[in-house]
Amino acid sequence: MSRLLITLGIVLLVAGLLWPWLQKSGLGRLPGDIVIERENFRFYLPITTSILISVVISLIAWLLNR
Repeated sequence: MSRLLITLGIVLLVAGLLWPWLQKSGLGRLPGDIVIERENFRFYLPITTSILISVVISLIAWLLNR
């Protein structure tokens, strides 16, 4: 359990450090991401971005377990 928490912490740290670069690359504004904006309301559902991140994480996990 502690190994999982340490790994999760490192992943979150790396994601936080890379966040400005990831925003400039267009991640989060891909076709298929749903954005609904009203006067005092904004709803954002990053479907395509979530699928892309899931595929990348699955590929990395598969390569590490190989």
